[in-house]
Amino acid sequence: MVHPFSLTRAFIAESHSLRLSSSSSLLSLRSHSLSSMAAVPLTSSTPLCNQPLFSSSRSLLHPLRSHLRMPRTPLHLHTPLLLPKIRSSRHETKAAPVTKDLWKSSILESETPVLVIFYANWCGPCRMVQRIIDEISREYAGKLKCFILNTDTDMQIAEEYDIKAVPVVLLFKNGQKFDSVVGTMPKEFYVAAIDRVLKS
Repeated sequence: MVHPFSLTRAFIAESHSLRLSSSSSLLSLRSHSLSSMAAVPLTSSTPLCNQPLFSSSRSLLHPLRSHLRMPRTPLHLHTPLLLPKIRSSRHETKAAPVTKDLWKSSILESETPVLVIFYANWCGPCRMVQRIIDEISREYAGKLKCFILNTDTDMQIAEEYDIKAVPVVLLFKNGQKFDSVVGTMPKEFYVAAIDRVLKS
């Protein structure tokens, strides 16, 4: 007859062995799963945080040039830009320089009344008078010829007409001195002298 205590001990030992075998099988399953996960190859050796968002080397920061092309206007809509023709000041009517060699032909033999400015390069007021005479030359084009003579280079002409200071404006008609304006004067003074010459 088997003692019940011995049966109990045998049952406990068997159950303990079953627990050990089951736990060992679980451990083996876990180790197998971990080893299988570690063996899965990555698609790239580069970490995901360092991988580019786009497979192409271009990104949104460097778009294609074709995307930046401006729309073109059809050829039939192109109109030429018409700018007003600006006349250069070099081609405007101004007092022309005159020298001793041209004095006779330009002044004394002129059939049109003539105005001559006697000036010097170092004379500031002479420039003011010259600007006034340039305006008068444009306004009286065809009625009056305007010239300018440099007294530094043609002193002989200045001495012949007793020019002792500059600026001086002389008016000639038919080769003869008709009127004069000495010093810097308003434009009205020169216009009045010119009108006297033209009306005489």
